[in-house]
Amino acid sequence: MPRRETPARAENPARTAVRNQELIVIPGGGQPNMQQLLQQAQKMQQDLANAQEELARTEVDGQAGGGLVKATVTGSGELRALKIDPKAVDPEDTETLADLIVAAVQAANENAQALQQEKLGPLAQGLGGSGIPGLPF
Repeated sequence: MPRRETPARAENPARTAVRNQELIVIPGGGQPNMQQLLQQAQKMQQDLANAQEELARTEVDGQAGGGLVKATVTGSGELRALKIDPKAVDPEDTETLADLIVAAVQAANENAQALQQEKLGPLAQGLGGSGIPGLPF
């Protein structure tokens, strides 16, 4: 009797996902040291708090209109100062001034987000790269 070939079966995506996952090996083949895990979590929590405090103390600038309007925000995004060059003030055209203010504040906030990424990014990677809830990365 001739041999019958079975059609190729579709791979089960769940099995593929399980097969492709990394295996976490615990030295000695035992359970993870819960005390050590707790200490690591506490250290990460303290590092995060320290980084957030540093961000709140650090100021970054943004500008618009070639420097006619400058905004200063903290690393956590709080607006601290707004400087407007008198050349930017035209009583007949307040709309342009408003646009420059918005652009300067947005530029300062973008710089604050870059600073957040720089300071908090390594901490997020310590969490498996999943990021920190509530942060933009």
